[in-house]
Amino acid sequence: MSGPLSHLRILDLSRVLAGPWAAQNFADLGAEVIKVERPGSGDDTRAWGPPYLKDRRGQDTSESAYFLSANRGKKSVTIDISKAEGQKLVRQLASRCDILLENYKVGALQRYGLSYDDLKKENPKLIYCSITGFGQDGPYRDRAGYDFMVQGMGGLMSVTGERDELPGGGPQKVGVAVADLMTGMYATVAVLAALAHRERGGDGQHIDLALLDVQVAMLANQNLNYLTTGVPPQRMGNAHPNIVPYQSFKTSDGDLILAVGNDKQFAKFCEIANCGALAQDARFSGNAGRVAHRDILVPQIASMLKQRSTAAWLAALEAGGVPCGPVHRLDQVFDDAQVRHRCMKIDLPHPLAGSVPQVASPMRFSATPARCVLPPPMLGEHTQEVLKGLLGIDQQEIDQLRSLSVI
Repeated sequence: MSGPLSHLRILDLSRVLAGPWAAQNFADLGAEVIKVERPGSGDDTRAWGPPYLKDRRGQDTSESAYFLSANRGKKSVTIDISKAEGQKLVRQLASRCDILLENYKVGALQRYGLSYDDLKKENPKLIYCSITGFGQDGPYRDRAGYDFMVQGMGGLMSVTGERDELPGGGPQKVGVAVADLMTGMYATVAVLAALAHRERGGDGQHIDLALLDVQVAMLANQNLNYLTTGVPPQRMGNAHPNIVPYQSFKTSDGDLILAVGNDKQFAKFCEIANCGALAQDARFSGNAGRVAHRDILVPQIASMLKQRSTAAWLAALEAGGVPCGPVHRLDQVFDDAQVRHRCMKIDLPHPLAGSVPQVASPMRFSATPARCVLPPPMLGEHTQEVLKGLLGIDQQEIDQLRSLSVI
């Protein structure tokens, strides 16, 4: 069965992570995705290694793990858009596509005649999504934007990391480029909304997405904690600002996450931990009181949890319906029974390595499954196929474009 977006074609002019992540979503959903890359070097992340994919002999290939994480399901076409012939090719491709994704600096594609205003003249149905650090307008519009910077500017690092007064305290970024990834997800949603508008008789449109906007928006309850009180929230390590106990604790042999979400669960935890008096204590019987008195309650819970192993606590708490979980390394994640049952690790055929590991799309459909059959492409792997098959360019012209280093 074909994917739910198999009727769409996407032109991906983006690189690194936010745009490629959105394009990979569309590929997983069945769309044809044509990724335009620079001849000779390609997407910046092709050089972001090690690690690299190993070939059949166990030697490093040219394919970086970073690039492999965000580009499956795409066709790679190398085009030099700084040349007039390259710009013509991109315009021809855009006229045959439903969606264009790009993350050039503001105004950069306009210099090449590839802005939204340029391309909509030939394809008024085109949905053109621009991803930048700070948006198409405003005092920072011309700045380059990177995930790490935006995590700091957008407030995420002010609430991430250990408390300042404790060892290891201070600003801390998230372990993955979450601003990029969330921008890619917002881009996916925005494009689908624009498609819905177009399918009701409208034209295409320009979508303006900024990493900083996304980073501010995604702070969710922390935003409202500040906006309703005027007090900026602080770093709290693994503790939750609004729920107690909701954090990680040391056990006798490791770590345990305790995620008590309501008073009933807290009472059950106390029963299992043989500390029923805590549940009866007026200071701790309700969540508001537990939050107000966390400095008294949390050390008592921490002391109790150190008395048993992680496995023992997991077994007892899960049996009692108290939300909890282990803290896994990635080797443990991919060996986890639930992760294996859901087939989150997949393998796709690869011309250099035989196969390449991938992480499956988490989107599950009953009738139109999200799946991917194409591995992340090698640089320029599909240039000839796309130029001939989609644009109808003959071999003689392709050879000439190659001799001019346009492709």
